Amino acid sequence: MFGLEALDLARIQFAFTISFHILFPAITIGLASYLAVLEGLWLKTRDDTYRDLYHFWSKIFAVNFGMGVVSGLVMAYQFGTNWSRFSDFAGSVTGPLLTYEVLTAFFLEAGFLGVMLFGWNKVGRKLHFFSTVMVAIGTLISTFWILSSNSWMQTPQGYEIVNGQVIPVDWLAVIFNPSFPYRLAHMAVAAFVATAFFVGSSAAWHLLRGRDNPAIRRMLSMAMWMALIVAPVQAVIGDFHGLNTLKHQPAKIAAIEGHWENVGNEPTPLILFGWPDMKAEKTRFAVEIPYLGSLILTHSLDKQVPALKEFPPEDRPNSTIVFWSFRIMVGLGMLMIFTGLWSVWLRKRDTLYTSRPFLYLTLWMGPSGLIAILAGWFTTEIGRQPWVVYGLMRTADASSGHSFVQMSITLALFVVVYFSLFGVGIGYMMRLVRKGPVTNEGAETSHGGPGQKRTPARPLSAADDDHDADHGTRLNKGN
Repeated sequence: MFGLEALDLARIQFAFTISFHILFPAITIGLASYLAVLEGLWLKTRDDTYRDLYHFWSKIFAVNFGMGVVSGLVMAYQFGTNWSRFSDFAGSVTGPLLTYEVLTAFFLEAGFLGVMLFGWNKVGRKLHFFSTVMVAIGTLISTFWILSSNSWMQTPQGYEIVNGQVIPVDWLAVIFNPSFPYRLAHMAVAAFVATAFFVGSSAAWHLLRGRDNPAIRRMLSMAMWMALIVAPVQAVIGDFHGLNTLKHQPAKIAAIEGHWENVGNEPTPLILFGWPDMKAEKTRFAVEIPYLGSLILTHSLDKQVPALKEFPPEDRPNSTIVFWSFRIMVGLGMLMIFTGLWSVWLRKRDTLYTSRPFLYLTLWMGPSGLIAILAGWFTTEIGRQPWVVYGLMRTADASSGHSFVQMSITLALFVVVYFSLFGVGIGYMMRLVRKGPVTNEGAETSHGGPGQKRTPARPLSAADDDHDADHGTRLNKGN
């Protein structure tokens, strides 16, 4: 069907499940650090706005964290069910790395998560803040190990192959493989960018509907400061990452650029737009800027970038896909930088919270960080093809060899279950966002701690309030 084989369906299934999964950890990483900052600022300033924002976003964090854990479990099972040959070949490397992630990160998060979510009124302020910080650190440690494992598949180091299996001989080389530092920084910062625009978009939504209070304004202000700082930083990290990829995976760079062949000693142009045709071995409708490809990718005006025709056809990534996924990521990144710069201009004019064009842009930029992450992962993973471990094992040799019918049934089941289960979860999370932070302006409030009552930190509390309000509205209409 559609010219697809069982291997293609196995790849699509893994891509589908990981695309769902990666959205939740990205927001979890950013929100965990955001919550630590909010609680720290509340402890320092005693400004109740920070406390109210903490309670609001902790509910969303809890729901998002739960969906991330559930979706992540599926990934480990797929290594054994659909990619057993890969597990047999490289399991001695990837298995321990994922085990370290569980032992150091997941246990740390699980150990302090209960105190963070339910201990606001039961433990002291310093212990609660410590728990929040530990959860935030746990998410970053988890990112460390996951990216180390995936980066090793991109740039394998520190191994020997004995009897057809990878044997680690230098764990420091395995963990800190050549692409790991760049990819770790790129992913961590991407999570912060995605969270900044998620928070900023929710604030813009409330402001556009006339709900203007200190908590909403603080949300937008903090989100835009974060976007202003981290979006340009991400562009710099991306440049270093590109140079590293050019050194270790030149075929991926050639595919990203849609660059098929070099002409004499001429520098490489940058193809802004076009349609790479894998069969014709050319990029149709190309819009080029002379010299710019060499300048961006080699930081010179005379060096050439490797071309796709320099590699055998069976070793070329699918340029049609990665060419456009990369441009989606970069285009959204430029919009993020523009949004951050516009926010500074509006601050100076004292119209940050009232400029409707800006608020609408911020609203629509809400999912931009997550879309950019997906586009970046498609670029990275499809650009690695046809290798599952770059230069060592081809993807076609890594699958379990299930039949087309088996893969079709399981893929269909995954699609139905994921959209049903996580669709409900995402819908509930958006319901919490629409509710907005609960403030207590002018009311006598306490500052938390043992025996103190405050806005509950239970993830389901907001839904109960909404349900009661909706029920009351229906009763009034009935009367």
